[in-house]
This record gives sequence, structure tokens and C-alpha cells, in this order.
Amino acid sequence: MNTETFKEATTYAEVLSWASSFLKQNKRDPNIAKWLLQERFGLTLTDFVSCQNKIMPKQARDRYIKDIKEAGKGRPPQQIVGHEWFYERKFMITNATLIPRPETEEWFHRYVKNLPERPLRVLDIGTGSGVLAVSHKLERPQDEVIAVDISQTALDVAKMNAHRLNADVTFHLSNMMSDVSGEFDLILSNPPYISQSEKSVMDESVIDFEPHIALFAQEDGLFFYKKIAEQSVERLRPEGCMILEIGYRQGRRLKEMLQTYFPEADIAIRTDFNNNDRTLHVNKG
Repeated sequence: MNTETFKEATTYAEVLSWASSFLKQNKRDPNIAKWLLQERFGLTLTDFVSCQNKIMPKQARDRYIKDIKEAGKGRPPQQIVGHEWFYERKFMITNATLIPRPETEEWFHRYVKNLPERPLRVLDIGTGSGVLAVSHKLERPQDEVIAVDISQTALDVAKMNAHRLNADVTFHLSNMMSDVSGEFDLILSNPPYISQSEKSVMDESVIDFEPHIALFAQEDGLFFYKKIAEQSVERLRPEGCMILEIGYRQGRRLKEMLQTYFPEADIAIRTDFNNNDRTLHVNKG
């Protein structure tokens, strides 16, 4: 079945079957078809099951076909619908922001549940869509959360997410810590950390559709970690902690580098659910 031969009385199941086949023919994950159908039209799993044999309205079908053709070109489905879920909340994303990853969600869960109860002053460097800053504030409303980004376009997205989710986060257009003042109990960052040499092994959908300013870094991917370390030495409080997301091959080198800036700190590498190095924790206390 092609889109030109859809009859007026075409069911959701028939359209989904076409979409899965279309994606498979274009060497894309056919499971994207179901995800797009549910997310585009806000269908719960129960809704999805119950509508299988119902007629899909033409307007909805045309919208869905357009989505599937975009997915067939490699565009990430989250960008197609304009959102992704993070910590059970829907966040708006655009092509100016990275798509939140499950690995980031995992380490967020680990740290946010193990912080002291007292109010903390928190900084999120390179906030992007704001998933870390906004989620932190919603999980810990007693904390003061400040988020910075060098991209005004990304910052606008983060502000919209904070407004929509009713999170009282302070945003600054800033090159890392240059335009924020004071000390912090907790510094978070998921900076650009991919080296140019890794492009050849990356998924083409990431290279073609996600913002390179948020992906790639000089000095074999270590450039921004060095800058963050330089700026945070005097800004991380004596009992403070810094958590940085890292590339899976960067743990040892980054630990050695950060130790030169924080010689008295306890610095640890934490792995993710794939057993890859994922975060570097600097504990001064």
C-alpha cells in the first residue's frame, strides 16, 4: 500500500502497517511508526489498542504520513513532534537543542535522590532545553536553580519549558559562568564532548539534525571540561559537588585533569546502564 492508494475508510492499523513498512524500506527503525502515532495524537497505550480498527480521519492521516516521510529521511522522531519525555515530563525541543538521552535521565535520577535536605544553590551549565535545571527544581523546590547557555535560541526553549512546567528557574545568556555570580553547592553540566574524529562512527541522524554547537568540542572533546574546571575552582563551595556528563572514552583522562584543579577532592567516575563511563563526580566535602 502506498499513500496514493489509501482509501477513505483506512483504519489506524492499516496506516500503521504502511508506516512500519515504509520506515523499514528506508532502513529506519520501524518501531518509530508506533511512537510517532502515539506522540503526535496523544494516545495512551489503551487508546492505541482500542483505535486499531477505527477509521483514521483524513486530516490526521495526512499529518501522520508527513511525519513518517520525515522520519524516513532520518529526522529524529522527537524533533518531528517537537518534544521528548524526561523524568516523566514532556519537554519541548527544537533543532537548536539536544534531544535528552536515557543515559542523562539515569544519572539525574541517581543524584537528585541522594542530595542533602537543606536548600542548595545549583548551576546548570549549557542547559539546552532545560531538562536538568527544570527537573531539578521540580524535584527539589527548596533549591535555587540557575541555568546558563551560550545560545539564545536554546535558552528560549528552556524558558518555555520552565514556564509550561511551572519551574522557578533563573536563566542567563552566558558563556559558561562568565555572567553569573556567587558560589554554588552543586554544578551540573552536559557539555559538548564529542571529538571531530568520532564523526565517522556517529549516527547520521545526530550529525544531520542535532546542533553541532552542543555536540562537538576541540582538544579531543575535552575543551569545555577544562574551561568549566578553571571557572569552578573558586565557585564551588567547600562542601560542594560537581557532576559532569562525559564521553565513554574520556573518564580516565578527565579524572586526571580535574584532579589537578581539585587536588583535595574526591573524584569518581560513574558508569551508565550500558556499563560505559557516563559521569564524573567531583566532591569537595
